Amino acid sequence: MIPVNEPLLNGNEKKYLMECIDTGWISSEGPFVRSFEEMVASYVGLQHGIAVCNGTVALEVAMSAIDLKPGEEVIMPAFTIISCALAVIRRGGVPVLVDVEADTWCMDINQVKDKITKKTKAIMPVHMYGHPVDMDPIIYLAEKYGLYIIEDAAEVHGAEYKGRKCGGIGHINCFSFYANKIITTGEGGMVVTNDNRLSERARLHRNLCFKEGRRFYHEELGGNYRITNLQAAVGTAQMERIDEFVGIKRRNGASYNKHLTDIKWIQKPVEKKWAKNVYWMYGIVISETTGFTAESFARQLSEKEIATRPYFLGMHEQPALCKMGFFSNESYPVTERISKQGLYLPSGLTLSERDIQKVAAAIKEIMPK
Repeated sequence: MIPVNEPLLNGNEKKYLMECIDTGWISSEGPFVRSFEEMVASYVGLQHGIAVCNGTVALEVAMSAIDLKPGEEVIMPAFTIISCALAVIRRGGVPVLVDVEADTWCMDINQVKDKITKKTKAIMPVHMYGHPVDMDPIIYLAEKYGLYIIEDAAEVHGAEYKGRKCGGIGHINCFSFYANKIITTGEGGMVVTNDNRLSERARLHRNLCFKEGRRFYHEELGGNYRITNLQAAVGTAQMERIDEFVGIKRRNGASYNKHLTDIKWIQKPVEKKWAKNVYWMYGIVISETTGFTAESFARQLSEKEIATRPYFLGMHEQPALCKMGFFSNESYPVTERISKQGLYLPSGLTLSERDIQKVAAAIKEIMPK
């Protein structure tokens, strides 16, 4: 079976982990935490990195940092992981949805303005599957209406928008370092920002809102969201090779593009002229005229020992959120279509050219002639 993802852990990961064990620095107080934070923040051109235990928590910490209040709204794409809505809801806020573009699968920036109300606090662009959101119109709206921009950059380590690193453009931005991400710590995440106040609040809420100089005194309620020195050691080793990893992803994307060129039944990823796509996951959308859904097509590929994953289900179709009264009678046609017809192919850092050729050959064999 060709897996969907497999990380590369053959750099300094073991060396740095043994250093943690030999020195006894295995908690969140170890020196690798700070080095990892500095490396990620510097890479995207920002001053502050606040490492946390996962990407979902990074979004929640960002909401705490901007002091999102009950009833305040955050605009986000319908097509994304539930973590984005969850982070807002857990602060008592209201997620407000827009549809996504049919080609980039990122939020449709033309729909954002109409969703801004007096209750809007922030816009959350989610860079999707390696391709950036068109950020300039988001920046314009945020400045005009006095809104925060919270980038979800979980899937775009190393991607660029007009020469700027994704995750370094908004006011406060979030990364995930889950095992399938380009940079991984197994589980882990980070909040990055240039804003001193937001940085201070993020650090406060990461660590139970302990007050400096009076540790067990709490004026706010935070969480225990710390990352360990062990995880950060792995992350530090990974960041040493980020340019190499991005290069592998882009080469794999180019290879898929080449081998799938002649298949008219699938939509392939794009790379807008203003974007650098890192092809975190190589996604395809299958034409309905084939008679396949993503689910039925995935079964066919599985029989040929090729693993896949489905696209996200739209937030407005998530049963748990609908039961809470969110998104009643809302419809987002592009999200609904790609959720049904989209899947992504094996895209890991260990993927070989031979693997890609096997995947492409299997797709051609399954597709109508």
